[in-house]
Amino acid sequence: MPHLAVNVDHVATIRQARLAAEPDPVTAAALAEISGAAAIIVHLREDRRHIQDRDVEILRRTVKTRLHLEMAATQEMGGIARCIAPEMVCLVPEKRRELTTEGGLDVAGQEGALAAFIVPLAAAGIEVSLFIDPDPAQIAAAAKTGAGYVELHTGSYAEAKTPTARQIEFDRLLAALDQARGLGLRVNMGHGLDYVNILPFARVPGVNEYSIGHAIVARAVITGFTEAVSRMADIVSGFVS
Repeated sequence: MPHLAVNVDHVATIRQARLAAEPDPVTAAALAEISGAAAIIVHLREDRRHIQDRDVEILRRTVKTRLHLEMAATQEMGGIARCIAPEMVCLVPEKRRELTTEGGLDVAGQEGALAAFIVPLAAAGIEVSLFIDPDPAQIAAAAKTGAGYVELHTGSYAEAKTPTARQIEFDRLLAALDQARGLGLRVNMGHGLDYVNILPFARVPGVNEYSIGHAIVARAVITGFTEAVSRMADIVSGFVS
């Protein structure tokens, strides 16, 4: 049975908009675990636009399930990963000007460099996943790097504008899932999945994990407002004697 990994990056995005102390992604992670998350994901970007080094350090001490660290394959991030020792590292492409990760890692043609990067992570007992598009060439290349997992980029599926286009992308993901598993890779999926577009995957066997962040944070902003507003109203009403 697949499990849910909750990405709390965008809790930190809200915090960093004001460079404030709240909302705290560490608190969000704890609530996610209590509510059924089997893993917590954070992406420590090179520009530190949301998750900060301190967040990762505290999460390593407080996460009770599994901590997954998304990161670029750079010397700096490799050193941080070995120091923090998350249960899993997911290597992702990263561009400074992008709003969010725009596509999968281009593994084909750099299998050797990625394999060399993965060796010390694996030696430290860290599982490694590669975030890739559901493309046969990328999957074949990923199987040569020593990574045990791939995370199939579901963005094109999530962003499809018509039922026909979405079905085409869904079928691509199914084919990629079969290919990856046939090559001995375990398969996660993520990017752009929400409460509606994830439903067709209920009939898909073989997925290890679904990585979901933005949709959960977006829903929490709305469904959590009733309690937050009523509580503040109670506090403010108490100011009147």
